Amino acid sequence: MMNCRQASILLSAQQDGPLTLSQRNRLRLHLFFCKNCRNFNRQLHFMREAARAPAHWE
Repeated sequence: MMNCRQASILLSAQQDGPLTLSQRNRLRLHLFFCKNCRNFNRQLHFMREAARAPAHWE
């Protein structure tokens, strides 16, 4: 099973493009067992969505 460092690398990489089937399966398995990496994944998604949202400066 992969460690958290490897998972974080793949979580970041999937933001830039698709992972291989093997990478996706290994990552899913790790995320199933690792709460910290699930939280990191949610944070990455939040930051990506926040960066896409239009800025409302007033």
